[in-house]
Amino acid sequence: MITLVRRITAVCALSAALAACGGTEASRAGLTAPSTSASASASPSAPARHSPSRPPTLTPGPGGLTPVFSNGPRTKGKTVALTFDADMTADEGPRAAAGEHFDNPGLIATLRALKAPATVFMTGRWAEQYPDQARSIGSDPLFELANHSYSHYAFTANCYGLPTVPADRMRSDVEGAYEAFRKAGVPHAMPYFRFPGGCYDQRSLRALSALGVTAVQWDVVSGDAFATDADAVVRQVLGGVKPGSVVVMHCTRSAAPTTERVVRAVVPELRKRGYRLVKVSDLIGATTDRA
Repeated sequence: MITLVRRITAVCALSAALAACGGTEASRAGLTAPSTSASASASPSAPARHSPSRPPTLTPGPGGLTPVFSNGPRTKGKTVALTFDADMTADEGPRAAAGEHFDNPGLIATLRALKAPATVFMTGRWAEQYPDQARSIGSDPLFELANHSYSHYAFTANCYGLPTVPADRMRSDVEGAYEAFRKAGVPHAMPYFRFPGGCYDQRSLRALSALGVTAVQWDVVSGDAFATDADAVVRQVLGGVKPGSVVVMHCTRSAAPTTERVVRAVVPELRKRGYRLVKVSDLIGATTDRA
């Protein structure tokens, strides 16, 4: 009975966290200016341009806090970034061993078949469970791989039932994900970070400020988490997209089973409407480049 209760609790926590992606962002606290240690040294009047060796990043936020990016420019063309969270918490190994699929190779294959660029925010634990897939995604120029923490534990209290990372371990949790990517053979991971559940506050932004990452949120919630009606998710995405939008979806088959079907419908329709699919780095580059 105790084991069953623990399993139900874990499933509910993951469900809430996935459903929270793109939910109310009251924790944003009005902070929208972003940074990295590399960009901090750049002159605000001459921001760094996008290059493969130096991904675009934003200038430091107020008080030097980790910057937060939610969408690109609305007036620089019809671009949209599809992002996918590859979620797996630090303690879900037994569920994976029992056959639960936290991966979604069919989704990645569909994105490749459609030649649809995407940014994948991956937890370190996911990379450890699926190192070949992590390496394949991180090596494919169609995609860019970014950090979703090692543990997928929350960086604030009261974040949809997720366990919480202590403040003094927040930095090491992010670093642990990058180390997991390195061990999986990922040749390059972007300096972008997505908070589990989308939850953050000034303390967590301050804790990560020395890492030189830009926190990436979203402005379009797909609603794919635990969805069974792919058509409803498609309508939600298409109804919310604007020029410069960042769409949040999931690369976790057991928790988001309709996502591949959603992508098969959304990508052609977005292109039909004149949108160009880009990676998050392209949107951030458009934001930092002067018009």
